[in-house]
Amino acid sequence: MFRLLAITALLCGLLSLPRSSYAQEPSKDGAAVLDSDQDGLSDALEQALLVQFSPTFFVGKHDCSNIPAEFAANVVKPTVVREDGTIYGQVFLSNYSKKDAPVAELHFYHLWRRDCGEHGHPLDAEHVAVLVKGSSGDLANARWEALYWYAAAHENTVCDVSQITRASTLGAVDHGAKVWISPGKHASYLNETLCQRGCGADHCNAMVPLAAGNIINLGEPGKPMNGSAFIASTEWPLASKMGLTNFPPEPVARLNEMPETDIAWFNAGRHPAQGIIAVSASTGGAIATSGGNTTAAISVAGGSTGNALQKSYRMTRHALGTSIRHVGQALHGTQKPDQKKDE
Repeated sequence: MFRLLAITALLCGLLSLPRSSYAQEPSKDGAAVLDSDQDGLSDALEQALLVQFSPTFFVGKHDCSNIPAEFAANVVKPTVVREDGTIYGQVFLSNYSKKDAPVAELHFYHLWRRDCGEHGHPLDAEHVAVLVKGSSGDLANARWEALYWYAAAHENTVCDVSQITRASTLGAVDHGAKVWISPGKHASYLNETLCQRGCGADHCNAMVPLAAGNIINLGEPGKPMNGSAFIASTEWPLASKMGLTNFPPEPVARLNEMPETDIAWFNAGRHPAQGIIAVSASTGGAIATSGGNTTAAISVAGGSTGNALQKSYRMTRHALGTSIRHVGQALHGTQKPDQKKDE
């Protein structure tokens, strides 16, 4: 416990330091190195990291918004040019970095013409992220490996089932992870089975790999690259997503207490309510009374995830059925003899 507290304190201390206090990429042969977004990482290194860790995305074969889109450059209003599977990236030095041990955070944004799920709307900005560590302070020549992966799913809503896990759990240490994107709402999942764990509408059926397209570096909010003026648009929350880390100390410390086969919920504590929503969207009373329960992780070793989900579904369905019968008894003042067994 003392060791865990010490690690958490260290991470909190690192996060309090400004990014500029960490390693900067040196120039080569006295020539200036292009760093368009002025974050201490050259444009060339950022692009190399985006290519190395680019995820393999699986999308719905019949997604009502087709596939991720490319947006017009140098235009603030997000304007679709074509739906061609373009992925947008962001790279910045993490506050976990030290001079001799650089750490960078990479975001991969799949941007859509529209969210066409329930309560749909024009435009949809979704993403996954990875935390990578360099082998030395020589940024240009360091060997980079992934430490943790994050997938945003209904981020910052009551349905939030965003996930975080070790890169080794996914077998994605020196390359991109596999990521499943639920059709319609475009939530991201680090395991295909987890796609069932949203608010009932998520599914990952008839999935196909997204053909490799362009990877375009967005730069940073206020310092866009490649004409990405649409970052600043208030029509979607892209800028706010770019301004936050997906690897704060608390979820990372919680994950590190779990078995290496586990994928952790980024926000532990809301998920039993979501399980009830997945069975029935009209069980408001049940949801209101379930907030005291917590679920932190889902094992992904072998087939245990699917078995656990099926068991959870059956238990939830049974509980709801029992609850409905009891409500009926209270309303009608009747009780069948065989129903006493349920109490």
